[in-house]
Amino acid sequence: MVGVRVRAVNAACTILLLLDADKRYHSLAMQPANDEPEALHAQLQELRIEHRDLDDALARLEAAPPPYDELLLRRMKKRKLHLKDRIAVVERLLEPDELA
Repeated sequence: MVGVRVRAVNAACTILLLLDADKRYHSLAMQPANDEPEALHAQLQELRIEHRDLDDALARLEAAPPPYDELLLRRMKKRKLHLKDRIAVVERLLEPDELA
């Protein structure tokens, strides 16, 4: 019985973490485009934090016993890949242009 409660608590924590990450993502997405280095560094920091949090949540979910939500797992992995792509884009914007 205790194992079931622990799994339920872990699942609830994971869902809350995803909801919080989703709110942060939408607040970033709704911001106007700003190519100022300070704003890009702040956005990069937030994206990296969200990516790390999602990675931790995925590790906990995958470490749980098998009756876990496959759909949630796939969505989390897809979100993590999306964040990785966004991080790469912001990093490219921060790199200085090279002369040809």
